Amino acid sequence: MKKIKDRNTLAIVAGLIGLTGIMFVDGVSRGAKISKRSYREASAGMFVSKKEASNLRGQILGVIMNSAVSIIGAKYIISDMSKNGRDKIIPKGILAGISIGAIATVLPNIAPKNKVKPKDAASNLSYVFSNIVYGLLTTFAVAKLGHDSLFDAPPLNNYLKPTEKTTEQTKESNRNNIYSDVNPNLEEAKYIM
Repeated sequence: MKKIKDRNTLAIVAGLIGLTGIMFVDGVSRGAKISKRSYREASAGMFVSKKEASNLRGQILGVIMNSAVSIIGAKYIISDMSKNGRDKIIPKGILAGISIGAIATVLPNIAPKNKVKPKDAASNLSYVFSNIVYGLLTTFAVAKLGHDSLFDAPPLNNYLKPTEKTTEQTKESNRNNIYSDVNPNLEEAKYIM
């Protein structure tokens, strides 16, 4: 399978995969009468009235807003995994889901005219569980769909030439082409013409 090399594309794909998990868990929770308000309805309530938030246009608005937050959250997860590695996906996913979800849940609650925000513990606990599922799915998607070059460690400083090749440079050297900006102390560099 071809891996995604662009961080923004990876954020969109992983964020939408995580959003699917949120919507599934939220739908099950709403169907089981655990949650009194769907996540979509609570998000739409930040912008429109209670009546508008529950109709089709309000639900579409809620999905768009949830998509935006999910993609922004995926960008954070990609950045975090670039710095801290792709190991221990489950704890990283749970932490990311709870952190991003806490921010996403607080936003509707601080909107002054939001009449749709959930006030009961069961709805909010359902949102927390939805966010954990989002974090796990998004983190897993980032780790499995992201190209290795997205997770290379950044150089320690910008003044010295690198002493280690990036993933892309390693693959190129296997094809008998070595980039000229790699420190020649590693091996003799061939210049690409």
